[in-house]
Amino acid sequence: MPDGSTIGRYGSGREVRRIEDAGLLAGAGRFTDDFTLPGQTHLSFLRSPVAHARITSIDTAAARAMPGVVAILTGADLVAAGVKPIPVEPMFQRPDGSPGAMPLRHALAHETVRFVGEAVVAVIAETAEQAKDAAEAVIVEYDERPVVTDVQQALAPDAPLVWPAATGNIAAQMKHGDPAKADAAFASAAHVVSLDLVNQRLVPTSMEPRAALASVDADTGRLTLRLSSQMPSGARDTLCAVLGLPAEQIRVIVGDVGGGFGMKTGLYPEDIVVAVAARQTGRPVKWIPARIEEFLSSTHGRDIESHAELALDANGKVLAYRIRTFANVGAYPGTVGIIIQLMIGPWVSTSIYDIRTIDFDLQAVLTNTAPTAAYRGAGRPEAIYLIERLFDAAARKLALDPAEIRRRNLIRPEQMPYTNAMGQEYDSGNFPSILAQGLALAKWSEFPAREAESRAGGKLRGRGLASFLEWTGGNVFEERVTVSVSGDGEIEVYASTMPMGQGIATSYAQLVVDVFGVEIERIRMVMGDTDRGSGFGSAGSRSLFTAGSAISHASETAVANGRDLAAEALEASAADIEYDAGVFRIAGTDRSIGLFELAARQPERRIHVDSTSKVAGPSWPNGCHVAEAEVDPDTGAVEIVSYTSVNDVGRVVNPMIVRGQLDGGAVQGIGQAMGEHMLYERESGQVMTASMMDYFVPRADIIRGFVHELDQSIPCRNNPLGVKGVGELGTIGATPAVVNAVADALARAGHAAAADRIQMPLTPQAVWAALQLRSAG
Repeated sequence: MPDGSTIGRYGSGREVRRIEDAGLLAGAGRFTDDFTLPGQTHLSFLRSPVAHARITSIDTAAARAMPGVVAILTGADLVAAGVKPIPVEPMFQRPDGSPGAMPLRHALAHETVRFVGEAVVAVIAETAEQAKDAAEAVIVEYDERPVVTDVQQALAPDAPLVWPAATGNIAAQMKHGDPAKADAAFASAAHVVSLDLVNQRLVPTSMEPRAALASVDADTGRLTLRLSSQMPSGARDTLCAVLGLPAEQIRVIVGDVGGGFGMKTGLYPEDIVVAVAARQTGRPVKWIPARIEEFLSSTHGRDIESHAELALDANGKVLAYRIRTFANVGAYPGTVGIIIQLMIGPWVSTSIYDIRTIDFDLQAVLTNTAPTAAYRGAGRPEAIYLIERLFDAAARKLALDPAEIRRRNLIRPEQMPYTNAMGQEYDSGNFPSILAQGLALAKWSEFPAREAESRAGGKLRGRGLASFLEWTGGNVFEERVTVSVSGDGEIEVYASTMPMGQGIATSYAQLVVDVFGVEIERIRMVMGDTDRGSGFGSAGSRSLFTAGSAISHASETAVANGRDLAAEALEASAADIEYDAGVFRIAGTDRSIGLFELAARQPERRIHVDSTSKVAGPSWPNGCHVAEAEVDPDTGAVEIVSYTSVNDVGRVVNPMIVRGQLDGGAVQGIGQAMGEHMLYERESGQVMTASMMDYFVPRADIIRGFVHELDQSIPCRNNPLGVKGVGELGTIGATPAVVNAVADALARAGHAAAADRIQMPLTPQAVWAALQLRSAG
């Protein structure tokens, strides 16, 4: 690997300023809504105002007569046109062993609506205003049916069914572990700690909403769909399945993406309708939703209720771990939404602790609400929240320091690689070291003085610890990358992952600099075009360690190919050719040729590499996050007064970007802890938090600041770069750290029962109510 001054300035390990920012800050970003095509029309949806009903009639006559209306589509129209329901993988079972059962989801509601906000009619018109006006003129009559909106309603005897085949409203169930062995451990345990915990429903609130622009080539009939998406290839493949078209007949393009957070990982029904409308009208069709549409119909996150228990011996060592979880997956759960709660979350449930015996029973429950799917962390925040709340409760019961009870249960470095009770292999990690560093950074032992200071000011103070790991990679480890060195002095790299605000283009460019040793300004990162390449996309914090590794490999291949070409040009043996900082040279001589000059001599004026490579497995980043909070006992108001963390993320390519990801993730985790909650009215299924005025979104003043330290001493063994995913780490650690801090403050003030019962979100009302549950122990 070359080691010149350019690498010293721009290579990995450096806090290189993001190459994406100059254009974005200057307003030169190109988001979906920034594109306008000749003859473009606009689409507006009429959405269901009721949570469950049969559609008895749809009258579009008045709407069709309105100015500018080009076409109107209903669910029946799409079915008649042969548009298939969105596919779901048949990989689940129900409690009785029968196949998993869930409603087939059509792009527009067909015969039945199952949640408020489900799209029923699409109106295409010359302008967005005309489409909206005409949509409001469509008359739909509904025969309303009974509603269930939460798991307790849905699981009640004789509850109305969301889908007839899903008796009991159970869509799927998975069990993990050894129930008999767990029962024996609990029977012999010196201590048992149990908690009922809720991970409430959240709404991803990306700056840029979903968006779609479809057009059809008049000569070839080829469909082009421009989206705001994290996974262009996946969107194309699903659209092919729904429309019955081969992959070469659909191109998906994604430009700049204003945030994804998992919400933009799949193809939405609305995207399908936009594509169908373009094909049927022969004109470009654009859809840009209002924010309320995002609240109503984008996928939501979390929403699980769990009963979790630890069996411990007299010294606080965990003997067994038992979980009973019901996940509210909404009315139309997809494959991903169920896998997240029934499989991915359990993969990390035992976290960094040496817990060998588990008994997990997890069920996906249908309700008349919007579907849940991926949201930053996707199952791991929920799982880590359970185990970290349990360890704090156990510490209180056994009168142990929360750090000490964790220390007694940690997986030791000499146990690596370690296979957990779910069969997942951790390739690397030194959890005792990260815990010790985290406690030192937080000045854990000096807390009593800070608590006394808060008490003197009339506040209750608590500290919360989250020591944890997470799984990254999406279990898709292969990536295809192209690298083209042009004779014009530019290196273009294409990858199928997606930038969406996380600075990934900069990190990729730094890896290219590592190999080529040229100025970063010569690197051009290209992503988001299925005609250029296909791949899994960006999800599960996989981009850097899969695509980054592939980019590094492809760049090294390009240099190796260039060495052969340089040997020919310089009339020397390839073994005698050295490469450094953009120049090939015969070793020990002054004879050389520049990289870009060499590229210009090639028949296509470029050195091109199309490379596919694979990493060996997922990465397991981990950390120790410590929060301290002050509680006003008179109002229940909570203030986070300190937040520190030490994080094992393997090798760091850009420390500034990594810290930014930790900041952003932690703020989202704190948002869940402190206030975010997507609420449905229980009896009607109406949405109660459908706007920024009703839904808590964390602001800059939610925390005083972060102190994040990065431990690079434990590289990942599953990829050649040694990096570990970081995009979701802060989200996973922040929620339990903050809730544990507030619970600790309550317990120190004599409210031990309230500490165990406290649920998110920690609104002033909720904390004040908990303070009224005074307990002697």
